[in-house]
Parts: sequence; C-alpha cells; structure tokens
Amino acid sequence: MRYNFKQYLFFFIIVFITFNSEAQLRDTAKWKALFAVGVNYPTTDGFVTGSYAQSVNFPTINLGIQHMFKTQYGVKLDFGFNRFKNHKDTPEFKINYSRINAQFVFDPSNYIGFLPTRFRTVLHAGPGITFAKPLGTLRDNKQTFLNLLAGLEVHYAINEKVSVFTDVAYIYGVTSLDNYNPALTGLGAFNGSVFNLTFGLAVSLSGCQFCD
Repeated sequence: MRYNFKQYLFFFIIVFITFNSEAQLRDTAKWKALFAVGVNYPTTDGFVTGSYAQSVNFPTINLGIQHMFKTQYGVKLDFGFNRFKNHKDTPEFKINYSRINAQFVFDPSNYIGFLPTRFRTVLHAGPGITFAKPLGTLRDNKQTFLNLLAGLEVHYAINEKVSVFTDVAYIYGVTSLDNYNPALTGLGAFNGSVFNLTFGLAVSLSGCQFCD
C-alpha cells in the first residue's frame, strides 16, 4: 500500500510540474531582447546593369528589442546589418547594407491548435530606413532609402526566459536606382530587396508576464 501511495504521489508531482511548466511557457514576456545571425540574398534588380551579388551572402546580423502590449501583439524596434559581395561573373564590389525598422508584432500561436506548447510563431512587419554603402573606391555610390519589412519567426522555448528561433524576412526597397552613364560608374549602388534567413536567441528582460 505504501509503495502504491509513493507511485501515485510521484505521478501527481510529475503532472503538476508539467502543467505548471506549460503554463509558464504559454506566457509572453513583456520585454524581450533578440539577437540573430544568418545569411542573405539581395535581388538582382537592385543593382546596375551588368552586376549582381552572390546568391548566398554572410553575414546577416539582427539586433532588436520587443515590447508586447498583450499576449498576441506588440511592437519591435530592430537594427539589421547585411554584407554582400559580387558574383564571380561580375565586376568586384562589396556592400554594407544596414537598416533600422519599427515593426508591429503579432503572435497567432494560440489560434494554431496543432503547435506543441514550446513552439510559438511570430509575424512581424513595418517600415524602416536603409543605408546601402559600397566599400573601397565605390563609396560615392552609397544610397539611403525607405524600406518595408515583413517576416515570420518560429520560436522554441528552452525555458520561460529564453527561446531559440529562426526568422525568414523580406525587405522591400522603396526607391529606384539613379541613372548612371555608363552603367559601370554605378557599380556598388543598390536599392533592391533582400531576403534574410537568420537563427538566434530571444531573452526575456522583465519578470512581468502576461497571464490573460
């Protein structure tokens, strides 16, 4: 009898810990810091005629801070840095592509019934400003323009404070290239769109959790 009692007690303790852990993981931190690293692909139509970048470029670095008003929605301010270089079939160039974006954040995870507790999906979108700066002797061809960003993050919670995530984002350049005559004088100029694929960490900065 005593052996059975210990078995039941152990079972209920495990169940309690499991449900308590899942409840914590369902909460969304009010403030989060996000850091991610990955690769990028700049679209070919963003370069002057006769030049384009490699299909996969490294690095892409994203740094952000996120504030959730409610469990499902909030805002995020983030900085992104991309480096891309010429394809081997085009004249040589390297470009630093930096951006700052203010974004709306929406977490639809509670409406997706099949997701395990530890997984969250996050949609984010918003306007920003881009600074495209070629390196070396091409510095005069730098550009500054508006952008629109949209992306999807998938988070896996390690615990209630830290999660790992992957982010797929598309950054659309709201501008057009200057006219260069001949086109080669515009080498290094870029005003196109960029696809990003990054992997990172999201860390809670506050003890306050939404429980509604």
